[in-house]
Amino acid sequence: PSSPTSPPSAQAADGCTPAPAAPGTEGELSAPDADEIAAVSGKTVVATLDTNCGAIRLTLDGAKAPKTVASFVQLSQLGYWKNAPCHRLVTRGIFVLQCGDPTGSGNGNPGYGYGIENAPADGKYPRGTVAMARTNDPNSNGGQYFIVFKDTELPTDGGGYSIFGTVSSGMDIVDKIAAGGNGADGVAPALPISTLTVTTETKG
Repeated sequence: PSSPTSPPSAQAADGCTPAPAAPGTEGELSAPDADEIAAVSGKTVVATLDTNCGAIRLTLDGAKAPKTVASFVQLSQLGYWKNAPCHRLVTRGIFVLQCGDPTGSGNGNPGYGYGIENAPADGKYPRGTVAMARTNDPNSNGGQYFIVFKDTELPTDGGGYSIFGTVSSGMDIVDKIAAGGNGADGVAPALPISTLTVTTETKG
């Protein structure tokens, strides 16, 4: 599907450059294999989201969410998220910035899905949590993820949402985007933010 574009009047936040147009591409990829999952299992992965507003660094937990972390590493290495916008900002009830869809529509996926890992039984997602977004299908984890910018409680019906990491630096960027509120469509952030590149480094 074609990607929605930011309205012409959308202004970049202070410290940000104008966000690039969404690539609009759908994925045709395969899920990580057993060897790729084993490569991150039990390990910590440091990920850097280079955005048009600066770097957001994540610490990913390969011990608690090996399939999710392996998928994240694969998608970053393949450049799946190049210029992908953060297409959804929710500031009422739950407090999340959702990213990871190159189509910018909220419907894009990398061509594969997988099941839930490390979802909290109490449905609580603290500020700084990074978790996977999905549809009602518990096996629909793919390329979309969200960053929690204020303590949030989400439904546990259906299994919850896979927590696979935390923000180690750059929450000030997320806070700035969140403070700008929603855009004209009421879903996308009014202050556009996109991941220009994503890199990862696996630690011991």
